[in-house]
Amino acid sequence: MTTAQRPERSVPKPQFTDAEAGAQEFPDSGASARRYNYYKPAKRKQTHYEDVTVDVQPDPRHYLAQGWIYGFADGSRGYPLTWTKLKAWGVDKPEPVNGVGTGNNHVVDWPAHGWHEFRDPNEEWEMTFYRYNANVVRQTTQNVENARQAKAFDNWTPNWKTFVERNVGAWMHIEHILGLYVFAAINRSCPTNMHNTAMVVNSMHKIRFAQDLALYNLTLSEEIEGFDGAAHLDAWNNDAEWQGVRKVVEALTAVDNDWGEMAFATNVVFEPLLGELFRSNLVQQSAAGNGDFVTPTVIGAGEYDYSQRDLRWTQACFGPLTQDKEFAAHNKELMQGWLSHWVPMCLEAARAMQPLWSQTDSKPPRFEDSLDRAKSRFAGIVTELGLEPPKELSQ
Repeated sequence: MTTAQRPERSVPKPQFTDAEAGAQEFPDSGASARRYNYYKPAKRKQTHYEDVTVDVQPDPRHYLAQGWIYGFADGSRGYPLTWTKLKAWGVDKPEPVNGVGTGNNHVVDWPAHGWHEFRDPNEEWEMTFYRYNANVVRQTTQNVENARQAKAFDNWTPNWKTFVERNVGAWMHIEHILGLYVFAAINRSCPTNMHNTAMVVNSMHKIRFAQDLALYNLTLSEEIEGFDGAAHLDAWNNDAEWQGVRKVVEALTAVDNDWGEMAFATNVVFEPLLGELFRSNLVQQSAAGNGDFVTPTVIGAGEYDYSQRDLRWTQACFGPLTQDKEFAAHNKELMQGWLSHWVPMCLEAARAMQPLWSQTDSKPPRFEDSLDRAKSRFAGIVTELGLEPPKELSQ
């Protein structure tokens, strides 16, 4: 049989038709359905940060028609807005009556109150946090390893070795305490998941920095003959230069049930007046003259954490409260009181640190010049928040 005479095979032919459901047009069939619609984005378009952060922690004023499913022994429930004395518009309005049969009495329009308007300008969430910290650790490790292989620690001056083992080592205690007992402790107290996430990230920046300093201390103990890796304990516990700082740090952990004051006092007052004073105006300024190019890279990573990331969310959190449409005057008065309380303590601690400026072979700029720069930096931060630099700053 020739090819032309072969009979046609009986093969089913495809029929291209629309599925019944797929052919229908639904309200959520458009591209807009690919975005959440239960919140208003801060800008024209929603961000991935907002999608995974906003309203992850619910609020009975907007959702949870039956109220919180858990509470505390004192009768408070969920995430009480009274866990700070600061206020955002709408917080004084009574909570809707919740429970079976009460209907949808919660607020329809979002947000239910001003706290929900906060956005972290760093747009930090779980993935970005791990990616950032991994990059910092990787770079710091490479810097230290390169210095170790090049025998760079042999170029350090004698007094600089003592300075690093006692004073740079002592700073790890501060970072550990602030990370674990300030920011990690208060993240549960905040009114929204946006605040909680920012607090957790700030906490982990400090805990990672403390770990960086601890690992660096171990490396120096192995590479430098006679380097006392335990000297920082004696310095932190007994050196007069550190007792004022220690007093302030321990006071920050003991603030009475106010997450707002703890975060504000740490990032607005302590960090510029004591943190940057030590890290930028002493260690960073002294290291090169004493033959050390490694310590500034370790310290600089922690300095970047604060100046470029932690301070940004702090300004975005507290700045709008001084312009709140309902409680601006209340918030300004409260934060000015916090400044008057914490600034004298920090300045007293700063002056107790003055002898550190004389301990190295190659001296940094004068202590008074360093303190003036720290004061100027602090005054600028306060002014940007819409507050007045306190009169105690002139002490």
